[in-house]
Amino acid sequence: MRRLIGDFLLPKATAIALWAWVVFNLALVGWVGIQSLKESREVALNPFALPQRPRWENFSSAWQAAEFSAAALNSVLLTVIGSVLIVAVAAPAAYVLARSNRRMAGPTINYFAIGLSIPLQTILVPIVVIKLSVYTFMEDWVTGWWDNRITLLVFQVALSVPFSVFVLTGYMRSLPHEIEEAAEIDGAGPLRSFVQVIMPVARPGLTTVFVLSVMGLWNETLLALLIAPLPEERNLPAALLGLYSSMQYSSDWGGMFAGIVILIYPMIVLYIWLGRRIVEGMTAGISR
Repeated sequence: MRRLIGDFLLPKATAIALWAWVVFNLALVGWVGIQSLKESREVALNPFALPQRPRWENFSSAWQAAEFSAAALNSVLLTVIGSVLIVAVAAPAAYVLARSNRRMAGPTINYFAIGLSIPLQTILVPIVVIKLSVYTFMEDWVTGWWDNRITLLVFQVALSVPFSVFVLTGYMRSLPHEIEEAAEIDGAGPLRSFVQVIMPVARPGLTTVFVLSVMGLWNETLLALLIAPLPEERNLPAALLGLYSSMQYSSDWGGMFAGIVILIYPMIVLYIWLGRRIVEGMTAGISR
């Protein structure tokens, strides 16, 4: 009986639970999209009904009320530049750790793994202190000005590197050594081998880290609120919180849901488009 439960019933129950969770989340995403096309009265009285007339103007009102233009530009710049920097820093570090025969390589990888377990909330006070110190130092002694978005970018990259190095190290280990030996025979040095041989071969892993970094930086809220609190420095999640504060008094719930759609739907589309590549990159180091 126990063997029957372990070999048949438990996997089936797990699969059913996972599919139920997937269906629930998909239904929730669709429900939010439907609410974004309704009037506030329809949202309150008929939350599960289709809109009587799609109100596409909810998106324009949400965009203007939350000043999403500047916030969207900030989010795009921080996300793209930050993701590129994360890959640029993590890729060579992961390659060296994956190919190194030194005794410190293994413990160093463990340190990166330990970095994943540190909650952001435990280091918020040091982050704020460093942010204020950097702002004062740069403004008073170096450039005469400073933008908190630069500080936010640096912290986002620094906090994302451990996960990226951990993922890429496993992927780099799965790559055969023969490709580097062939490059050495052709006269390529270590740097040239890494740039012209390893990087193209490791594209699935790099794509995975890049996309996951894009999704993480796009949704970053807590750091943005602490480091870049000014209206002109806000990203989209911070602007959405400001929209919620204003919409709850005006009761424009259709506009509120439209703001949520503007924030989350691009990442959903991105994951649907590149989801298979993300899974392949995450599992390549295990399956090979």
